[in-house]
Amino acid sequence: MGDDISAILAGRAASAERPLMGLTVLVVEDSRFACEAMRLLCLRSGARIRRADCLRSAHRHLQTYRPAVVIVDLGLPDGSGVELIADLAALPDSSTVLLGCSGEAAGEAAALAAGADGFLLKPVENLATFQSLILGAMAPALRPQGLGAVSDAIVQPDPLALRDDLAHAVELLGKATDAATIAYVSNFLAGIALGAHDPALKAAANALAEAQHKGKGTGPGLARISGLVRDRLATGAAF
Repeated sequence: MGDDISAILAGRAASAERPLMGLTVLVVEDSRFACEAMRLLCLRSGARIRRADCLRSAHRHLQTYRPAVVIVDLGLPDGSGVELIADLAALPDSSTVLLGCSGEAAGEAAALAAGADGFLLKPVENLATFQSLILGAMAPALRPQGLGAVSDAIVQPDPLALRDDLAHAVELLGKATDAATIAYVSNFLAGIALGAHDPALKAAANALAEAQHKGKGTGPGLARISGLVRDRLATGAAF
C-alpha cells in the first residue's frame, strides 16, 4: 500500500501542502523506528521513500537509480555514513541533496566536511525542519518556486517499529563480546533512546560508550543496558 501511495503522489505537482511532491528520498538508516519517522515525514511532504539499512544495501540501491535526496545515518553496522556521503559528493554533476543524520551534534562537522549539504539531528520528527532543510539544499533550478515548509507538525512513528529495534538490540547485546560490536550497539541504542524520548536508556548507552572509550570494564554497562532493554520489551514501558 505504501508503494501504491508513493506512486500516486509522484505523479502530482508540488504544492504548499506537499512541497516535496514527486521526489524520491533514500534513507540509509539501521533503525526501523527512525526510518518509520522518516517515512511519515516523506509521506506528509509528498515524497516517496526507499530505505537501506547499511552501506552495502545503499550502494545496491544507488546502482539502479539516483534519488533526489539521500539521508545518511552516520553510525551504520558496516561502517561510517561519512564514507558514503564523501563518495556521493565526489560524483560529477550530481544534483542529489546529501544530508547527514546523527543523534550526536558533533557529527555535523564530519558530515559537512565530507560534502553533505546539511545535517539532521535526531530525533527527526518535525515536519517543517525536515522540509526546510531539503528545500534549502536543492539547486535553485530544481526547487519548487514559492513553496516552503508550512506545517510545524510532529510525526509519531509506529511503536511496533520501536519494539523491532529493541528486539534487534537484544540480539546484538548477546553478541557484544568485541570492541566494535559494543561501540555499535551503544550508538544504536542511544539513537533509539532519542527517538523514544527515553532518557534512562540514553544515559545507559552513553555510559557504556564512555566506559569503553576510557578503557574501563564494559561488563556492568552491558548488563545494565541489557536489563533496561529487556524490561521495555517485557512491560512496554517505552511504548
